[in-house]
Amino acid sequence: MTKKILIVDDEPNIVTALEFLLQRSGYEVLLAQDGEAALEQVARHLPDLVLLDVMMPLKSGYEVCQRMRARADWRHIKVIMLSAKGREAEVSKGMSIGADFYATKPFSNKDLVAKIDELLGSAPKPGGT
Repeated sequence: MTKKILIVDDEPNIVTALEFLLQRSGYEVLLAQDGEAALEQVARHLPDLVLLDVMMPLKSGYEVCQRMRARADWRHIKVIMLSAKGREAEVSKGMSIGADFYATKPFSNKDLVAKIDELLGSAPKPGGT
């Protein structure tokens, strides 16, 4: 069964690149551009993993992650936080509220896909990056 990944970011260039990369790696990709839309997508589709930007309109990535972890039926969903803020305080905050991983922008696409594969227990796809 194809694993579903929700990309939540308000930066179109990042969304486009990640969407292409993840689809090429065999994942089904869902999109949201703000925190409210992210929670709606999680409720509607129950993705296997959420790539969650920290700084977004309506609700921050921190708020979305906290809301996800507050619901027992969503706690199994893996969360990777993405942020340009890479100071130790931000990373610690993200991890303490329940993120499974915190990636600082700019990040290596290859390393990010490898981390997603690891968290989802997916084998790397031949020809993938």
